[in-house]
Amino acid sequence: MSETQSDTYDFQKARLGIVGGSGLYRIDNLENIVEVSLDTPYGKPSNKLLIGNLFGLEVVFLARHGENHTLNPSEIPYKANIWALRSLNVRWLISASAVGSLKENIKPCDIVIPDQFIDRTQQRPLTFFTNGVVAHISMANPFCEILSHILSEETEKLLNKEKKLHIGGTYLAMEGPAFSTKAESNLYRNWGCSIIGMTNHTEARLAKEAEIAYTSLSMVTDYDCWNKNCESVSVEMVINNLQENANFAKSIISAAAKRISSSRPYSPFHDSLKDALVTPKEHVIDKTRNQIHLFTKKYWN
Repeated sequence: MSETQSDTYDFQKARLGIVGGSGLYRIDNLENIVEVSLDTPYGKPSNKLLIGNLFGLEVVFLARHGENHTLNPSEIPYKANIWALRSLNVRWLISASAVGSLKENIKPCDIVIPDQFIDRTQQRPLTFFTNGVVAHISMANPFCEILSHILSEETEKLLNKEKKLHIGGTYLAMEGPAFSTKAESNLYRNWGCSIIGMTNHTEARLAKEAEIAYTSLSMVTDYDCWNKNCESVSVEMVINNLQENANFAKSIISAAAKRISSSRPYSPFHDSLKDALVTPKEHVIDKTRNQIHLFTKKYWN
């Protein structure tokens, strides 16, 4: 680790963030919980943030769709969510999400830890760096390999005969909230995509700009609508499989938290803005500088 990294990254104070998707609105074993309501430069987050202790590690939990699932994927305040998590010193972020399978061997109730994205969304915020400031982060590797490796190893330890872990694969991010047409589903299969979801790509881009190590715990609920041998995806199908996946996901997250608590790993994501900022700070208007100060202060102070 370089001197700059050690000066700006406090391993002992950093927190693990958990973003819970459909069906995952709480984390078991979280102790000494404090609810925090935040205002951010980008509005209010999806819900109150829960801060608690999980196996010696401070954890911040956020229900991305709101506690009562009132926000559809396009309505989620992604910028506010990521800004709020970073303001609470979250430096590792696990996203738990429901996804559809685009491959025969990836079955409902399996777990996927993807390593790539294709973005098909149209109405999402793509960057914090706008309104007079430009930054170009690398998205060649959109998931933190270190965090994904920890999640993979801890998941493998908990697997049973009914579930399989798939390491790697491309997550197709669609706009939603409607599910795919059959033509779309088959198109994405032809592109080589493994799974399909509606939220993770937007989170991953913004998390990397916020210098948060990000990975996805993708829980398969269905075969989308391409599989002629299976019923097309429905809300009822998704909910039923979500309930089966939820407790398993909580066990994985708890195991990963225990591992992160002991190792507190440094990730290259923690310095992802180092060579990305293009606009000289003196040319950035005050309002914009104040909004992104949380991310840029170690470079622009």
